Amino acid sequence: MNTERQIAGKAAVPLRGLGICWALYAIWRLIAAAGLVMFSATATLMFGALLNRVADPFTLMNIFHVLYAIAIVLLAISGVVGFLAGLALLLGARAARTLAIVAAVLSLSGIPVGTTLGIYTLIVLLPWNEHVSESASMSSPHQPLNRQPIST
Repeated sequence: MNTERQIAGKAAVPLRGLGICWALYAIWRLIAAAGLVMFSATATLMFGALLNRVADPFTLMNIFHVLYAIAIVLLAISGVVGFLAGLALLLGARAARTLAIVAAVLSLSGIPVGTTLGIYTLIVLLPWNEHVSESASMSSPHQPLNRQPIST
């Protein structure tokens, strides 16, 4: 299988390694979501033990449950989208670029691996990268840039 593909008219980018990284990271996120679900009673008990001397512990416990549920949902969604992106990148599907960008944005909160993988994916797959490299290669140090005056 060819490991380099054209994405959105850009130069060939090695996507097989990126697909493998996304699949492995997605599996890790899904395991973490399952772990949070399995240990939710323990987490509730531990957080509740901290609320002995608080004026309104029930409100804080409700906030804890909402934030805990948001964390589980974010992990599960980013795991599923990341796994789909990994498979799409490995198979060369049309939706690979879109899925990988969505997975990258969802994984930016996962320090350090998710942030690193997400930023790398965004740099490789976003279309602005092409324009930056074209403008840098077109300008020469010996030729001045043609700049238009700003009209007010």
